[in-house]
Amino acid sequence: MNELKQFESLGLVLPTPAYILGAILFGIIGWVAFRRGRKTSISVLEWIGVALMIYPYGVSETWMLWLVGIALSGLVYAKWT
Repeated sequence: MNELKQFESLGLVLPTPAYILGAILFGIIGWVAFRRGRKTSISVLEWIGVALMIYPYGVSETWMLWLVGIALSGLVYAKWT
């Protein structure tokens, strides 16, 4: 427990379960979009898929992860249909 306090004093905190769930969910959606974009030669869908897989590494807030993920997933839906 002492190690956890040391990490927190350095500004490192563990992600919330909602953050982990969102990162996994949007990563899977991104992977599916990327594969579908490759298969159908829709490059926009490919790049949105790549963005969905990579952006959780640059976002630290849970609300921002969900907001961007839902927006990008909406783009996937719009381009897929």
